[in-house]
Amino acid sequence: MTFINQHLLTLMALIVPLGGALITLALRPAYARIAALVSTVGVFMLALHMFHYFDGTSAELQFIEQYAWFPTYGISYFVGIDGISLLLVLLTAFLFPLLVLSLWRQLNDRLNIYLALLLFLQAGIIGSLVSLDLVLFYVFWEVMLIPMYFIIGMWGGKKRLYATMKFFIYTAFGSLWMLLAAIALYVIHFQQTGEFSANLLELYRLDIAGYWQHLLCAGFMLAFAIKVPLFPFHTWLPDAHTEAPTAGSVILAGVLLKLGIYGLLRFAIPLFPDAVHDFAPFLLGFGVIGIIYGALTAWAQRDAKRLVAYSSVSHLGFVVIGSFSLLSSTQGLSEIALTGAIYQMINHGISTGALFFLIGAIYERAHTRQIADYGGLAANMPIFAVMLIVATLGSIGLPATGGFVGEFYILLGAFAASPYVAIAATFGVLLGAIYMLSLCRRILFGERKNPDLKDLSGIEVAYLLPLILLVVIMGVMPEYFLAKTKPAIAHLANNFRNYHLTVRNTDTAVAVRQAHE
Repeated sequence: MTFINQHLLTLMALIVPLGGALITLALRPAYARIAALVSTVGVFMLALHMFHYFDGTSAELQFIEQYAWFPTYGISYFVGIDGISLLLVLLTAFLFPLLVLSLWRQLNDRLNIYLALLLFLQAGIIGSLVSLDLVLFYVFWEVMLIPMYFIIGMWGGKKRLYATMKFFIYTAFGSLWMLLAAIALYVIHFQQTGEFSANLLELYRLDIAGYWQHLLCAGFMLAFAIKVPLFPFHTWLPDAHTEAPTAGSVILAGVLLKLGIYGLLRFAIPLFPDAVHDFAPFLLGFGVIGIIYGALTAWAQRDAKRLVAYSSVSHLGFVVIGSFSLLSSTQGLSEIALTGAIYQMINHGISTGALFFLIGAIYERAHTRQIADYGGLAANMPIFAVMLIVATLGSIGLPATGGFVGEFYILLGAFAASPYVAIAATFGVLLGAIYMLSLCRRILFGERKNPDLKDLSGIEVAYLLPLILLVVIMGVMPEYFLAKTKPAIAHLANNFRNYHLTVRNTDTAVAVRQAHE
């Protein structure tokens, strides 16, 4: 047990997923899927262990590991987790076994490659969420791009090459500016201390002048805004979602988009608090535009998958509002809105992931995503109908679903900060209900256009049922998930102008603290 706790994050981010990827790559497809499932379930079990032993009464970093990588240049393998990243790591670990199950019936010569890429992607995502060294974070951030590029490019739709190149160019462009800003931070640390360091805790202590703070903040924000994607940097997302295979769409919506928000919370706010305070009104404005624009555009879609893709633009606009609702220059960020933003990221990953799985299920049967080609499916696909309705209700934020809790917290906190922003965002809730309920009505009811389509199979129910149950569980038991995140959220919300992460009082933590003093 002690060994697991000491190396928990390394096991989750590197050893288990990358080891599983290598084994999967060497096996035949029939055995590769078993190896991939064992690996992803192993990561999920480690994540449950992490959640159980995580101290929810503290805002401090936990499960810390730090080893010298390039000590001459102040670069180390430094990982840790707090309440800001806890639920995102848990969500990532939860989704990947479901992705493997969704591919269970596929037996082609390249299945082992597909599964290995998914495991490689899981390593990149978890690594990004636990990295506390700027260079290490950038490595994991770029690693994520590689498997996603091949997943869309090799298994995507007819326009997959166009979507892949657009995804790559947008993401790489943003990453370039983040790299330049990171190098500048590295140099500034040397100028102020006489030592090189990429340690995030030490970079938090830098005194960066106003002009440089705004410039460097813009570099980081551009990379993260593209990843979210925040309006007007969203145009790559609908194409990537539409052309990606079902598993690719689920992981895009479920986790990858959330890394943009996570980056803003982990890097932009604590590193550049004055710049964030000045940029916040613009971010709130773009968030509101994204909510309304995404909802109206989703309403106009005829392709079911593209509709859900544009709904992500709208939903993540709420998360942006929750993340940057400023009560005042002295009070800092709204703790309530920030709590809603983090919870809504998880809710969106669950409900939208379920929607993409469900749309993929009927596409495999009818080979069309056009909404007009479906009708009356509730009669011959009752299990599918129930699951689609529950996922839809979670997406629109019906009370007793997780989506309601997240949106309520966001709107409550945003109203205290800016009533106009909250009122404008509320129209997005109304529009979301219109286009999502319209999607359900047109697919499930009316004229029976697809009487021969069979209901969900046992394996499809196996990977969809956990998501559907979580839509409701997160609505009726929000405190179970939020309790362990609140101290870190409160620390960020109330002290973002003078942000400083601490570490737990363990032998490893003490050594880390002494090295920094």
